[in-house]
Amino acid sequence: MFYYPLSSLLIECLILSIVEREDSYGYEISQTVKLVANIKESTLYPILRKLEQNGYLHTYSKEFQGRNRKYYSITDSGKEQLIFLKKEWNEYYHTIDDIIEGRMIPDGK
Repeated sequence: MFYYPLSSLLIECLILSIVEREDSYGYEISQTVKLVANIKESTLYPILRKLEQNGYLHTYSKEFQGRNRKYYSITDSGKEQLIFLKKEWNEYYHTIDDIIEGRMIPDGK
């Protein structure tokens, strides 16, 4: 398990990335996010609802083994948001990597 906590925006980025590849249901999403974060379903589902309320995800029900399962699919707005979040992540990642690797020197030093 990783030591670094994830912000809710990064979790949103992960969720949108997962659902962009293929429609997914909550448990499946949570298992993928848990590869990098110690996230509980009680944290995940409010983020999923927020993404749906913001128009980034659409939900539908599909029968699986005699029960209905709620699936999430990404909307066009969700794809635009994901592009934005990925761009922000790349800038953040590269800045942190530059600092850690000694390539980033503050102005005036």
